[in-house]
Amino acid sequence: MSSRRGPPKHQNSYAWKPNAGVKINEKEVGGKLRPYSEITGVCPRCKEQIVWKRRYGKYKPLTEPAKCQLCSKRNVRQAYHNLCSGCAKERKVCAKCRCRVNQIVGRDSAEVEEEQKMLEEAIKNARERDRRTLLRAMDKNSFKSSSKTTTNKENGRVGEIFPSTSLEQYAKLGRKDAGNHGDPYDSGNDDINDHSDDENDGQEDENEDREDDEDDKEEPSA
Repeated sequence: MSSRRGPPKHQNSYAWKPNAGVKINEKEVGGKLRPYSEITGVCPRCKEQIVWKRRYGKYKPLTEPAKCQLCSKRNVRQAYHNLCSGCAKERKVCAKCRCRVNQIVGRDSAEVEEEQKMLEEAIKNARERDRRTLLRAMDKNSFKSSSKTTTNKENGRVGEIFPSTSLEQYAKLGRKDAGNHGDPYDSGNDDINDHSDDENDGQEDENEDREDDEDDKEEPSA
């Protein structure tokens, strides 16, 4: 048995790259056109293991749903998971190592879709001013938070809640749709209309004051 301790004598001048010189097909799973799905329902330690497999070309995605080790149903949709999402949630354990942990990484796509539908319904049913206030608050929170756990329906990748780059653009698109359906409330000209109403009120007050002054002048002196 060797008695040597410490780092290796000769360090590598550059890091080792897996599959160096091999052309990667972008249409295959893991390429640019078909990226890997988000890792959810596992503990941080198991997530690091799966990320390592993906990084060094050891990851083998599922070709069909696997069987859960508890309910024996083919509901396992992610590779290297031993439990389905339902059983893992009920027992509050990691879907890979089946250990009870306090922190579970990520959320399921079903939860994200439900949250997205609730947000869209709340925004549609709200008034225009409340809608814009909500969009501004969500836009500020999106810049502060660094987690990206929601899915984008257009490209099928993990991204923001709305397909637009910013929530203000999403609000503008909603206003255009509302205008096409004959919405009597024009959100783009509400501030201009308020300003014009104030000016008209001021002009009416000035005209009334002038008429009162003219009436006082026309009255005969006693």
